[in-house]
Amino acid sequence: ILSVRETVLLPDQVILFLKYPRSARLFTKEELDCVYLSVHNTSPVPRLKQSPARVDTEQLGEQIVRCPSGPRGLLITVGSKSNGVFPAGPTHYWDSLAYEALVDNDNTTVVFVKGLNLRPERVSNASRFECVYGEDFSRLKLVLRSEVLSIAQEIVRCRTPLIVLNSQKKVNSSVKVSVRIKGGGTLPSIARLGFLSDSGRDPLPTRKPHETCICTMARNQARFLKEWVIYHALIGVQRWYIYDNNSDDDTDQVIESLFNAGYNISRHIWPWIKTQEGGFSHCALRAKGSCEWIGFIDVDEFLHLPTGLFLHDVISNLTSTITSFGNISIGEIRVSCYSFGPSGLKRIPKQGVMVGYTCRLAVPERHKSIVKPEALNSTLINIVHHFHLRDDFRFIDVDRRMMVVNHYKYQVWEVFKQKFYRRVATYVADWKDEQNVRSKDRAPGLGTRAVEPVDWSSRFCEVTDTGLKDRVLRNFANPKNSLLPWQTTTNKKAGTWFVEEENTNKVQEKE
Repeated sequence: ILSVRETVLLPDQVILFLKYPRSARLFTKEELDCVYLSVHNTSPVPRLKQSPARVDTEQLGEQIVRCPSGPRGLLITVGSKSNGVFPAGPTHYWDSLAYEALVDNDNTTVVFVKGLNLRPERVSNASRFECVYGEDFSRLKLVLRSEVLSIAQEIVRCRTPLIVLNSQKKVNSSVKVSVRIKGGGTLPSIARLGFLSDSGRDPLPTRKPHETCICTMARNQARFLKEWVIYHALIGVQRWYIYDNNSDDDTDQVIESLFNAGYNISRHIWPWIKTQEGGFSHCALRAKGSCEWIGFIDVDEFLHLPTGLFLHDVISNLTSTITSFGNISIGEIRVSCYSFGPSGLKRIPKQGVMVGYTCRLAVPERHKSIVKPEALNSTLINIVHHFHLRDDFRFIDVDRRMMVVNHYKYQVWEVFKQKFYRRVATYVADWKDEQNVRSKDRAPGLGTRAVEPVDWSSRFCEVTDTGLKDRVLRNFANPKNSLLPWQTTTNKKAGTWFVEEENTNKVQEKE
């Protein structure tokens, strides 16, 4: 019989994890209902039924169901139109929870948590905590305890008990892991150990399958993913990790079509809100055995290489030049970001953002990073897209004449207003909050309400910059019909007419 394994209450929705018996057929979204029951009434008669917002298959025999938040005081479960209501599972609040866990290649456990309220970019005192493994954390006599090796932000690294490693690799155990404050309580947990393909492989292979990869966290970016993936493939990216943060558009279908067309892209369901830092750390762990370098950029950010070289050649030139002057290991390349405005447009540009938006702010805002996964500090601390590194690695700032990020941050209002829904990063305020209103993460002069200013289309325009647009049109457009690859097909062969030429950046100051 289907069971609701866990339920997590998020601020604006409910996540239910379903577990099916082996060989059982999984229900479709149309066959399931979100069911709301009275807590104090033993009657199975629902007080309310609603359709799920989304149903995703996580792995064999497991599903994630997203339900609307119901009226306060009601118990939430699922039911099928043919089998009735299924018993509710344990319910957890999102503000205090261990929610994910991975075993690293050195066999330590990395636990992702909410509720410890630790300071950003600071390593906390690990001796105040311990890791616990088991099924029922209310009975400490029945759990295994282990040392916390490091703890920072919302990530805890534990020494994995040998008995747990051995049992997990042999059977599909239900053991979970959590974090206990010594002398205090234990965080509720839904975090079951996940094993990577290279778990226990230390050191890692000397030659990895992919030179360059990209990881992003996205919500409702389906209409922009195709351009973003195909363009970056044409400049040398080989692997994409998409962390889907509660999309309800066609993101999954776009990713599937790109995968079927030959792009090495995967969708990882990541329903956890305001956990971008944790998601990027999770992604870095997954990429460690596969990617020499991995960039962390958003779907509205495009790497522009003005020299016309491929990405792996730019990285190779940067790192070999630096290391030739001394015994320096480069673990992170920091790339400046130019923020582009609506560029006079009021509708989404048909040829894509790179061709459509050509006016930007004069001074770069922040930077984004391309890192060697094995160079990251064991705490996995990251903030605003850059990581803390191990002591034997350094970062470099890349010259903007070699590489820059075109950040199409302030697009037409139809697109931009979606930023008011919720920010994905942990330590930044949502734009609707009356907090840090002058932060660079916000749109200057916009305030906290999603109301379009009358002059929106002409804002954030100080410099006309057609460098990337010119390169795209010259090198990637089909000579027969002038269409760009993302306008016509998702087949990877769309790039066969690509001829690499040196491209100089055309920049003109606005009057």
